[in-house]
Amino acid sequence: MTTILILVIIGLIAGVFSGILGIGGGLVMVPLLAFALGFNQFQAQGTSLAVLAVPVTFLAAYTYYNEGYVNLKYAGVIAFTFIIGGYLGSKWAITIDQVILKKIFGVLLIVVALKMIFGK
Repeated sequence: MTTILILVIIGLIAGVFSGILGIGGGLVMVPLLAFALGFNQFQAQGTSLAVLAVPVTFLAAYTYYNEGYVNLKYAGVIAFTFIIGGYLGSKWAITIDQVILKKIFGVLLIVVALKMIFGK
């Protein structure tokens, strides 16, 4: 029952952050699955991707669309190439040692955070 509660909390947090900031999978779910449930890096990434395999963000995207904030042509191109990139990236990721992959993930989060904080 505790695990179910943790999963519900992770889903709610990721959903709220997705709706507010457009983030959720990598930035929210992966670390929470690792820290709260002890998932290894591969399990956390795979589970996060499995969640996003269904249209879980449809209502949030629809809200933005209704306000005129979605470019469907750009979204379509990104979605199509995301499928290819996601497949190739997953094939590559599982060949990398989990400790190194976790460090790469952490450094990427820091770099993006610094760019968001100090960039124009």
